[in-house]
Amino acid sequence: MEIIGQLLPFIFLIAIMYFVIIRPQQKEAKDRKDMVSALKKGDKVITSAGIFATIYKIEDKFFSVKINDDVIIKITKDAIVRKYEDEA
Repeated sequence: MEIIGQLLPFIFLIAIMYFVIIRPQQKEAKDRKDMVSALKKGDKVITSAGIFATIYKIEDKFFSVKINDDVIIKITKDAIVRKYEDEA
């Protein structure tokens, strides 16, 4: 009984860490993965470097993105931060 009383604060602390830190990070990672997998040709995105680009071609691990009319680059799917919606 004494051991349970000593371990209870640690169990409580681990539970708090799970619900405050670990669970929200897992949810955010899942949402981001779903967003990246839902991207299609023509979608406008922002990369981790802050570059606004348009999806040109979708491959297994990469996107070919068009930065302007003449420049097409290949980036990893991890480099996409978010989808960009025009506010026009």
